[in-house]
Amino acid sequence: MPTKKKVQLNFIDVFAGAGGFSCGMEMAGHKCLLGVDFNQHAMNTFEKNHKHAEVFCGDIHQLKKKKLEDMLNGNNIDVVVGGPPCQGFSTVGTGNPDDDRNSLFLQFVRIVRITKPSFVVMENVTGLLAKKNEQTLKAVFNKFESMGYNMGVQVMSAEQHGVPEKRRRTIIIGSKLNSRIVFPKASHNTVIGRSFIPPVTVGEALKKLKTRSGKILNHDLDLAQVSNKLDRDRLKRIPEGKGIRYERDEKAYLTPRLKLGINWKTIREGRFRQTKYQRLDRKSPSPTIMTHRHSYYHPIEHRYLTQREAAALQSFPNNFEFTGPVSAQWRQIGNAVPPLLGKAIGKAISAMVESARKEKKISRKKTTIQSIKTIREKAFVYGAPTLEAAQLQK
Repeated sequence: MPTKKKVQLNFIDVFAGAGGFSCGMEMAGHKCLLGVDFNQHAMNTFEKNHKHAEVFCGDIHQLKKKKLEDMLNGNNIDVVVGGPPCQGFSTVGTGNPDDDRNSLFLQFVRIVRITKPSFVVMENVTGLLAKKNEQTLKAVFNKFESMGYNMGVQVMSAEQHGVPEKRRRTIIIGSKLNSRIVFPKASHNTVIGRSFIPPVTVGEALKKLKTRSGKILNHDLDLAQVSNKLDRDRLKRIPEGKGIRYERDEKAYLTPRLKLGINWKTIREGRFRQTKYQRLDRKSPSPTIMTHRHSYYHPIEHRYLTQREAAALQSFPNNFEFTGPVSAQWRQIGNAVPPLLGKAIGKAISAMVESARKEKKISRKKTTIQSIKTIREKAFVYGAPTLEAAQLQK
C-alpha cells in the first residue's frame, strides 16, 4: 500500500521579525524560502536560524517585483504569512494613503499579488476584532475576497496549543483551494474525549533550557540581576505567583520600610495598570511575554527572567539563537508569534491541502462573501475549560 505523501509547502514570512511564525511553520513540515523585515537585529536572528531561506532586510516598498522573483529563484510560493499592520486600512477607497500602517498592509497585498499563493495567513492583535475596528476587518476581508480567497478569522489562545503562555492573537486565513477555512483544534487546556489536557506551565518550560549539546543559549544571568537593592529587598518578600497591584497587596507583602510611597486614593481605579514585582507561577502558564525584561520576575529566584527563559515561555526551541544586544533580543522575543502556535496553523493548512486534494473541483467554487456580523461571530471560539474539565483536572 503506497504511503501517504507528506504535505510540504513553500512559504514567505513577511514582517517576519526574528522568525517565530516561520519557525513554527517549519515545525509543521513546510519550507521557508524568504524572510522580510526592516529590523537588522531581527533579520540577523532570522538568518541565523533559517539557513535555507533568503533574507530581505529593508523597506518593503523597495522589494520590487524583479528583486522578489530573483530571490525566489523560480520557486512556486504556496503560502504567504505575516503580521502587517491593518489599522490604517478602511473601506473608503484604500484608506488614508499617508497612513504608514495602511501602506504596509497594501505592501503585504502586493507581495501576495506577485507570488499568487494558495494560502494567505495574517496575524494581528485581538483588538482588530473589536467593534470599533469592524470596518477595518471588513476591508481586509473584502481585499482578499476580491483576489479569490475564501476567508476565515479566529482569535487563537496560545496556551491551548502547547505554549506555556497566555497570549491571544487574531489569525486570519485565506484559501483559494478550500470553500471552508479550518483552524487548529485546541490540544491543551481543553477536554479531549473524557480527559482534560492541562496547559504547559512555567515550571515545565523552565526545566528544559538546554540544547542537545548541553548548552543554554542567550541565558545571561548577570544581566538578569536586579541591581537596585530596594527593589531586590521588595522582591524577596513577594511570594511565587504574586505581585503588587492593589493597596492590599502592598500591606500583605511589604514591611513599612519597603512601602512604595504611593497615595492609593489618587491612583486611577485604585490600582496599578500593570502589576509591579510580579513573580511568575510555576504551576500556571505565563502572562503574555513583553518586549523588555522588566515586566516579570523569576518564580523563586530574586531576579528577572533571562532571554532564554522568556523564549522558552514563547515556545522557541532551545537551539533557536537570538542575536544583537540584550534589549534587541527581548524585543524579538516579545514581538514574536509563538512557534507552537505557528506549528498548529501550519498543520491546519496541511489538512486543508489534503481536503482540497479529495475535492478536486473545490477551487472552482465561487468565493463566499461574508457579512461583518458573521465574521465576528465565528472568531471567538476559545474559552476557559468547562466545569466538567475543571472537575476532571482535580
